[in-house]
Amino acid sequence: MPNITYIDAHGESRTVAGETGSTVMETAIRNGVPGIEAECGGACACATCHVYVDEAWAEAVGRPEPMEEDMLDFAYDVRPTSRLSCQIKIRDDLDGLVVRTPARQG
Repeated sequence: MPNITYIDAHGESRTVAGETGSTVMETAIRNGVPGIEAECGGACACATCHVYVDEAWAEAVGRPEPMEEDMLDFAYDVRPTSRLSCQIKIRDDLDGLVVRTPARQG
């Protein structure tokens, strides 16, 4: 099971095991990770699971699809590595992935 590290806006870090095939958002919700609200439940219909992918992982995770880019317009403090965590599928090669949550969700 790949490990995902979530770092909140205060710098507090939490590493949890994610199930291959699930999403970074689902893993956060299942493990009580603060900072990810996921109001739409992962339907890419809101921006409340916004994260910043660590620069070292940006290429491996990839760029957002057009629908995700549209939803990021509603996110708070969007940056070049912004993604919606509901759209990042966990794969074995993402073991060690680091994401940061913004100070608040959109």
